[in-house]
Amino acid sequence: MYSATFIFEKKQFDDAFYQLDQTIAEFAKNTTGYLGEESWENPDTGRISNVYYWQTMDGIRELMNHPKHLEAKAAQSNWLNGYQIVISQVMRAYGDGKISHPTSSFSHT
Repeated sequence: MYSATFIFEKKQFDDAFYQLDQTIAEFAKNTTGYLGEESWENPDTGRISNVYYWQTMDGIRELMNHPKHLEAKAAQSNWLNGYQIVISQVMRAYGDGKISHPTSSFSHT
């Protein structure tokens, strides 16, 4: 299992951003092995973190090469004050089973 974490600080979002973001989000959900996502925002800094999960790297590559993703990447400075992407291999995930999470099917102790 793999995760892609998109960490960013937003500037000003406009209609073009929301349309592009919606198109990319819909495509991501239909990539190979997509498992789910979650988002976090730090209320003190406004920094946002979106974490996406896939069974393999194939879906991540599909998303990275999608024309709308490339368009958004080229225009990111219009909407963001900076960003960082972290691609990770999930080695272990576990919990008490009381919350639904994209890694639940992967759980190992």
